[in-house]
Amino acid sequence: MSRYTPSVFQGRLVFVAPKGFSLTIEHPAERMMLRVLAGALICLAFCYVYLVSATVLNVVARRETAVHTTHLSTDVSELERAYFAASAGISPESAGELGLVPVAHVAYVHRLGNAAAASLSVPHNEI
Repeated sequence: MSRYTPSVFQGRLVFVAPKGFSLTIEHPAERMMLRVLAGALICLAFCYVYLVSATVLNVVARRETAVHTTHLSTDVSELERAYFAASAGISPESAGELGLVPVAHVAYVHRLGNAAAASLSVPHNEI
């Protein structure tokens, strides 16, 4: 042995792992957390596939709707053309041939609107 006593600043090397955190030791909840994270990843993958497919289907449906709207617009314009052609053929002379006669006695009915009816039914000094 040496006759010199070790200094306070000298220490010894400890090769034993500390009792705190270590990467070589498995945490008790590690397997459960791995399963939860794997489940969440699978769920997110399914959500991604669903949203992408829904977006593609919406784009296809929008294109089909645009084509259908174009066809409907064409049908409406053809009906308008037929209406204007038919209305151009109606005149006072052709109305008699169809059995239409002028009205002899005209009577008009006037109905008060909601605002006028409300103002007549409420007394003057009440709200």
